[in-house]
Amino acid sequence: MMMDRLDELDVLVAIVDTGSLAGAARRLKRSPPAVTRMLAGLEARLGIRLVERTTRRLAPTDAGLVLVEQARRILADYDGAVSIAADAPLRGTLRITAPVVFGRRHVTPVVLSFLAAHPGIDVDLMLHDRNLDLIEERLHAAVRIGLLESTGLVVRKVGVVRRVLVAAPEYLESHGVPAHPTDLASHQIVMSGAVSFSADWSFGDGPRTVGVRVSPRIRFNEVEAALQAARAGFGITRALSYQVRDDVAAGRLVRILAAHEPAPLPVHIVLPSGRVLASKVRAFVDHAVESFGRLGALHE
Repeated sequence: MMMDRLDELDVLVAIVDTGSLAGAARRLKRSPPAVTRMLAGLEARLGIRLVERTTRRLAPTDAGLVLVEQARRILADYDGAVSIAADAPLRGTLRITAPVVFGRRHVTPVVLSFLAAHPGIDVDLMLHDRNLDLIEERLHAAVRIGLLESTGLVVRKVGVVRRVLVAAPEYLESHGVPAHPTDLASHQIVMSGAVSFSADWSFGDGPRTVGVRVSPRIRFNEVEAALQAARAGFGITRALSYQVRDDVAAGRLVRILAAHEPAPLPVHIVLPSGRVLASKVRAFVDHAVESFGRLGALHE
């Protein structure tokens, strides 16, 4: 009887996630009539409508939304409890998010190595430079760079990165190397802003903080284009240390004003709080923490 109740919750969550009975049936490897019967049985037993049927999609009612969120916690807690008692192969889907460039360069290899070790796992990796809501987006884990605003999270710190200024050697030869942040007023600036642009750059830390307003010659909404312009000698740009590490090592870019860099930014893996971690989530986090621990770009 208990397993039947858990199956009902699993079906409800799958219906809401996929938006259809057929999608839930495919995810759970059940027949559509069986999924329909389980939903109808749950609604009949509770005496409430959990899902509204429309011509294009199924959508949860208010009562359905409340039950779905409770069901996610119950199913995750059950999975975590069972994994403690049995060393079973990991199965299921992991939903993870990370910043775009960091995700491409460093999270993707971690995900691929995790998939290679666990054939029963699928991963949805969403790369965004805005912080997605873990609960609303049904995410298991997120990689975040910078100070955390929310306290309702489980946090694992995996390293730090720095805001750095770089320019091509050819640019510095022809325009000179700035000795102080205020010297930037006489230099060409290449700006990138994945979320928003700010012409006010801060340098130093604590009482030694210096604010400088720059006048960019060119703006990009993503950092890779800005780095391309900087490598081509169009000016000085600001990026995170891991983003320019290879270019600096190869001599394509030069790190400048290092003595005036702001305090480092922490890099965390964050998880929703208030529940037992599913075995697949715990295993991925442990794998990611170990992998990031070997990553030089997070420990400079």
